[in-house]
Amino acid sequence: MFSQVLAVIIFVAMFLLIVTEIIERHLIVLGCALLTLILVFGIGMHSVDAIMEAINVQSIFQPGFWYAGAEAGEASSGINWETIIFIFGMMVMVEGMARVGFFRWLCMCIAKLVRYKISSIFLTFMILSAVLAMFIDSITVILFLAAVTIELSQLLKFNPVPMILSEIFCANLGGSATMCGDPPNIIIGTSLGYSFGDFITNTGVLAAISLVAVVIYFYLIFKKELVSKAAGGIDYQSLPKPESTITDKKGFVISSVIFIATILLLVTHAQTGLTVSTIGVIVAVATLVSSGRHAVELLKKVDYKTIAIFAGLFVVISGLEQTGILEILAGLIGRISGGSIMLMIAIIIWLSAIASAFVDNIPFATTMIPIIKSLSLTYGVDLSVLAWTLAMGTDIGGSATPIGASANVVGIATASREGYIIRWGTYCKKMVPATIMVVLISMIVIYLRYV
Repeated sequence: MFSQVLAVIIFVAMFLLIVTEIIERHLIVLGCALLTLILVFGIGMHSVDAIMEAINVQSIFQPGFWYAGAEAGEASSGINWETIIFIFGMMVMVEGMARVGFFRWLCMCIAKLVRYKISSIFLTFMILSAVLAMFIDSITVILFLAAVTIELSQLLKFNPVPMILSEIFCANLGGSATMCGDPPNIIIGTSLGYSFGDFITNTGVLAAISLVAVVIYFYLIFKKELVSKAAGGIDYQSLPKPESTITDKKGFVISSVIFIATILLLVTHAQTGLTVSTIGVIVAVATLVSSGRHAVELLKKVDYKTIAIFAGLFVVISGLEQTGILEILAGLIGRISGGSIMLMIAIIIWLSAIASAFVDNIPFATTMIPIIKSLSLTYGVDLSVLAWTLAMGTDIGGSATPIGASANVVGIATASREGYIIRWGTYCKKMVPATIMVVLISMIVIYLRYV
C-alpha cells in the first residue's frame, strides 16, 4: 500500500509540474524516475529486481531485440529501449535531410508545380504535411512547412495563419497513420509487438478517411481568407527556384536514398524480421557515415531531452505498473463499461483525446498501454482494437489546443517569430471542431469495422 501511494504521488506530481512548465520537462521526468527507483522500488518494495526490471537494460542483449522482435515486443514493464533507439535513429536521419535542404526543396517544388496558386498550395501542403508526418516526426514537418509557408506568404502576399493551422492538424493526423509517425504509436507498436503494416492497415485507414473530411473542413472555413492581396502584381519569375534551396547536392541524393530505404525497411520489417531498433541503428549509421565531417554536427542537433523524457517516463509508469495501480485503473474502466467493448472503445478514445488536448500524449499513451492489456486479458476483448482506439485518441486529441502536441507549439512559435500571433481563442475556434469531427469519425469506423 505504501509503495502504491508513493507511485501515485510521484506520477501526479510529474504531470502537474509538466503542465505548469516551471521546470524543463526532461528534468522533471528524470527527477521523478529517480524518485521512483529510490522511493517506490527501493524503500517501498525493497526490491532490487523491480529496479532492474524498470531499467530493463537486459532486454538489449536478447536476440529478439534485434531480430524477429516478438520476444522484445512482449516486455511489459520498464524502459522500452527499442522505442528509444528507433527514435534516435530517425532523429539523426531527419537532421541529415534538413542539413542538405531536402524539406525546403520539396515544398518549393510543390508550390511551383501548382503554379503558385494559393488555394492549390493550401490543399497540397495539407496533404504533404499528412504524408510527411507518416514517416518523419511531426515537429520537423511543421518546423519546415511553417517556415516555407511564411516565406511564400510574403512573396505571394497572403495570410499564412490558416495554412499553418491546417498543416499542424494534418501533421498530427498523418502521424496517426503509421507506427513511426507519432511517438505514442512507436510506444504502442514496440510495447505490443505490432508492425508498420499493422498500423497502416488499421490506423492508416482511419487517418485516410478522416483526412478527406479534414481537407474539406479547412478549405471551407478558410476559403475567404486564402486570397492574395497582391491582385496580380506578383512577378513569378523572381520567385526562388527549388534547386536554390539545396545546400549539398551529393548529400541531397544520399539523404533521399536513405529516406526511401528507411521507408522500405519499415514497410517490410515484419517480413525481414528486422526490429525497429535494428532499423534505427542502420539509419543512424548510414546517415552519419554519409555526412562525413558533418556527423558530429548532426549528433549535436539530436533532441536528447526528448529521448531522456521517454526513458524517464517508462520508469515512472513502471512504478505504477509494478505496484498494481494500473491494474486497478483497468478494473475501474472495465466496471464502468460493464465489459462492453463498445463502451470501452468510447471511454478510451474520448478519455485519450481529452487528456491529450491538455497534457503530453507520450506519458498518457505510456500509462494506458498496460491498462488496455489488462482490459483485454480480463474481459476477452481483442487487444489490437483497443490499441488502434488508443492510438487515434492520443494522436488526434493533441490537435485541439495550442499546448496539446509539440507540433502545435512549434507551428505557433514559428508564426509568432514572423509577427503572426495565433491566440488561444483563434486556435481553438478552428481546431476543436476538427478534432471532435475526427474522433467521432474514428470511433464510428472502429465500431463498423471491428465490433
